[in-house]
Amino acid sequence: MASALIHCSLYNANKKASPEQNKPPKTTPVKRQNTRKSPFIKRNRPKTSLELLVRPNDLNVTRDLCGFVESGLMDNALNMFEKMNHSDTFIWNVIIRGFTKNGLFQEAIDFYYRMECEGIRSDNFTFPFVIKACGELLALIEGQKIHGKLIKIGLGLDVYVCNFLIDMYLKIGFIELAEKVFDEMPVRDLVSWNSMVSGYQIDGDGLSSLMCFKEMLRLGNKADRFGMISALGACSIEHCLRIGMEIHCQVIRSELELDIMVQTSLIDMYGKCGEVDYAERVFNRICSRNIVAWNAMIGGYALNNYFSESFACLKRMQEDDKVIPDVITMINLLPSCSQSGALLEGKSIHGYAIRKMFLPYLFLETALVDMYGKCGELRLAKHVFNQMNEKNTVSWNTMVAAYVQNGQYKDALKMFQHILNEPLKPDAITIASVLPAIAELASRSEGEQIHAFIIKLGLGSNTFISNAIVYMYAKCGDLQTARGFFDGMVCKDVVSWNTIIMAYAIHGFGRTSIQFFSEMMGKGFKPNGSTFVSLLTACSISGLFDEGWGFFNSMKVEYGIDPGIEHFGCMLDLLGRNGNLDAAKCFIEEMSLVPTARIWGSLLAASRNHNDIILAELAARHILSLKHDNTGCYVLLSNMYAEAGRWEDVDRIKSLMKEQGLVKTVGCSMVDFNGRSERFINQDRSHAHTNLIYDVLDILMRKIGEDIYLHSLTKFRPLHVVKKRANSPEHHSVKLAICFGLISTAIGNPVIVRKNTRICEDCHGAAKKISQVTKREIVVGDGKVVHHFRDGCCSCRDYW
Repeated sequence: MASALIHCSLYNANKKASPEQNKPPKTTPVKRQNTRKSPFIKRNRPKTSLELLVRPNDLNVTRDLCGFVESGLMDNALNMFEKMNHSDTFIWNVIIRGFTKNGLFQEAIDFYYRMECEGIRSDNFTFPFVIKACGELLALIEGQKIHGKLIKIGLGLDVYVCNFLIDMYLKIGFIELAEKVFDEMPVRDLVSWNSMVSGYQIDGDGLSSLMCFKEMLRLGNKADRFGMISALGACSIEHCLRIGMEIHCQVIRSELELDIMVQTSLIDMYGKCGEVDYAERVFNRICSRNIVAWNAMIGGYALNNYFSESFACLKRMQEDDKVIPDVITMINLLPSCSQSGALLEGKSIHGYAIRKMFLPYLFLETALVDMYGKCGELRLAKHVFNQMNEKNTVSWNTMVAAYVQNGQYKDALKMFQHILNEPLKPDAITIASVLPAIAELASRSEGEQIHAFIIKLGLGSNTFISNAIVYMYAKCGDLQTARGFFDGMVCKDVVSWNTIIMAYAIHGFGRTSIQFFSEMMGKGFKPNGSTFVSLLTACSISGLFDEGWGFFNSMKVEYGIDPGIEHFGCMLDLLGRNGNLDAAKCFIEEMSLVPTARIWGSLLAASRNHNDIILAELAARHILSLKHDNTGCYVLLSNMYAEAGRWEDVDRIKSLMKEQGLVKTVGCSMVDFNGRSERFINQDRSHAHTNLIYDVLDILMRKIGEDIYLHSLTKFRPLHVVKKRANSPEHHSVKLAICFGLISTAIGNPVIVRKNTRICEDCHGAAKKISQVTKREIVVGDGKVVHHFRDGCCSCRDYW
């Protein structure tokens, strides 16, 4: 009805107005005062100069028109409008404002064009509502047309109009155009500054937001509650605790400390800056807490690994204030489930969301994908992702990360390729999420190509991306390049330090990792849960037993960090390395968290290294009961049965794998040559230089005194020994790759080999001896540990 009435007189609009009609009035326009107040609300007041120009009988009609608009009765308002004299700009403004106020944004724009066609002159009250309609519709082209018209008629620098232009460009996502309008304004009011501070913050550019806020104060403007809320949000983005505390002081001086919106923003800022104690203090001072304040406090606990406190806060919210959780509560709680491995609680939240009909909701669905991915339930993560009606870049990034976290690197790369083919543009999080997959599958040269692609995208200086690049080079076996890139980073955060600590940890240089931790603390960085995962990994791989327990015990006592599943897993690795299998079993029984496949996997690996088949069977039963990816578990258990001569159990395991459709991963090793990756499998004779490789291998085997028939014969049935000699470990892929690396790289350079499965004992021992007789450093990355072989020794100290 509204659209039809707009165009009911288009035949008149198509008539060209005479030049005299198009000329603006020669009289000086009447100045309007208090432009922020609506001229359409009835109230007892003196007649304005505009109303004095209207005939008495028209004034009552105009007031009725305003009444219809204020009541949202736009059909009635349009019917009355059509009966009125259309020459008055005021009544056109009333209708346009009514359309905008009632969410009829396209109708507002159409009515403006009808106004133009009928030759009615627009004023500075017309354009703000039309501009707002363009912003709500994300209509950039229409908005730019209106902007051009404003410049043409001399309203392009009007403060009131410019504020609406800034808001429109920010809503559409063109912050550069908003900046241009703002910079060209000769006079700016508080609304102008607040719009830019908020716009930068919403765009995720916390630094620019804070700089704009600081400039506003420098020029003598006093911040109000809206400016402070936006500035606190910017502090949350950039983790600027000091500036956040300064703004808190301004809040107190401005007597806004009891404003619930400001208090909630302070809770959010302190929570995201890691100061949970300060957040609690602000929260406890709130007299009447609403759902937003409770959600901010729950989110602060979850972000800082206070898992039990986040759920306790939920309970208090329901019992003390009788507040019902909403969808944001669910989103804020899910990270607690992710970090603590609380799958049951995560599923409960999912069920609650379904019962309350919170789904579909993009942010909640994305949080569920993240939770299931981090809890090892990749199947459920894929199910939620595939059921999503709407997906944004964050959703795709989360699914890529879920694949990486669960070791499905090829699927992660396929999804990344899918993102590149979508209209979506990959962002810094996309690249950082997929880089670990590239690190696991790609060679160093391929990693360098990805690095070049990142620079081409303009993300080379991004701290988040830089951290991932450091990890990628470390996983590719090039610790020297990783260290050099880390040293060259201009802006380092706590993740940067965590990454370099982990880089040296996986290479077996635990002492260096601890030195980096000391340096990090000396520079004022506060460690988080991931810092201790890196430290405990370093202690586990390097066998630093006392240091590992010292760091584990200090987590809660000195830093207030509750240990998560990964921390417990690292301690189990450390106990297993030390041979304390009984202590490891007791450790699992006394854990405060429910053991996951990661925990039982650590016990299984320790049992394998110390040949405790009874404990290995116990760990395997628990892993199989969790319905986790059981391929590695079956293979490891089968090897243990073979070494013990329990051939019936070997056959049983193989039958179980066949029934479940599980296939043992084919081991392969890769080495870089002329910018590409050369791939080898066991007994490989497909390479162009096969004869030369095998000649070098034969020479090396004789030099190091290896007997090809004395390797782990207990793994084979007596009747199959002769048959298995053809598959001797002498021809394993690692040895073939090492030999090719020796003949294809310059003397003095390290030979870097990548392996997709754990290096076997025979190849590990051979690599040590080869490094001794050739006087070359050999680096072999086997997925978990990067082994550095020098002068007959390995950085892992023969435990991996």
